[in-house]
Formats: sequence, structure tokens, C-alpha cells
Amino acid sequence: MRSREESIEIAAEPDAVFDLIHDYSKRLAGDPFLREARLLEGASSAAVGVKSICKARWASGGMAMGTVYVSLDRPSVAAVKMTRGPALLDEFAASLRQQAVGAGRTRVTYRFKLAARPQWLRFILDPILFAIFARDVRIRLAALKRFLEVGSLRAQNVREKLV
Repeated sequence: MRSREESIEIAAEPDAVFDLIHDYSKRLAGDPFLREARLLEGASSAAVGVKSICKARWASGGMAMGTVYVSLDRPSVAAVKMTRGPALLDEFAASLRQQAVGAGRTRVTYRFKLAARPQWLRFILDPILFAIFARDVRIRLAALKRFLEVGSLRAQNVREKLV
């Protein structure tokens, strides 16, 4: 399986970024790609072995992917692998890393691996799927940045008016 990564720098602490992404009661607020995101089997928070389902806003009926957390180290990294997904994906795994790069700044790096189905068409399908996923990841990271930075600016403005 080949991999690709996309990164962005956000004016927020790593724990704030991590918590927003992995708190499924808040996740949709900063992610324009998803119309549904929830933990499964009665889980109330993300942890190794916890399963989730995410459904996209686009595509007929909304593409859905089930994943299981294989790593979780707050606020540094979380990784998931696909347990079930769209017919074109044979394998999918992703990690999301948050690294402090200065006071109140975080570099967020999303790395994903995928392999298309059927295997004999991967030479055609993999590059197409990588391009689609990379575009979606860039859009989602930009939205996360806007959400966290605008939210913190609003909070700062409110505090300044109260002082």
C-alpha cells in the first residue's frame, strides 16, 4: 500500500486540535466533508480498539467508512484502519499527527494509505483515489484551521470586550 500526506499549520494548541477531531460529539462542527460521525458499540470516547463510522456529505447516499482506532496518544497521534468501506477500496489506513511548532501553533499532518479494488486495476484506480482523497484532506484541514482559528479569535474578542 502506498501512502500520501498533507499538512497544515494551525494557530491552536495540539490538545485543542486533537480533542476536536476525536470528540465525536463535536467533530462535525469543524469538518465539512462529513454528514455523520459516531463511535460504535456503546463507546463514549475514542480509544484503541474503538470502532467508528463516518459518512460523507457527497456521493449517492453518502459514502460510508467504518474504522477502528489502532493507535491513540493524546495529543500527538491517532491512527485508524478501515474495517468496511466503499466497494472501490480494498485497504485504507490513516494517521493524524499534531506537533507543536511554537507558542500556540500546531502542525497537523494527515497521512493515509490506500489500495483499490480490484487489485488488477490498481495501476489505474490508485492514482485517481489518491488524488480524490488528497483533495478532500486539504479541504478538511483548511476547514479545521478556519474553525479553530476563528473560534479562538471570537473567544479572544469576547474576552477583550469584557475586560
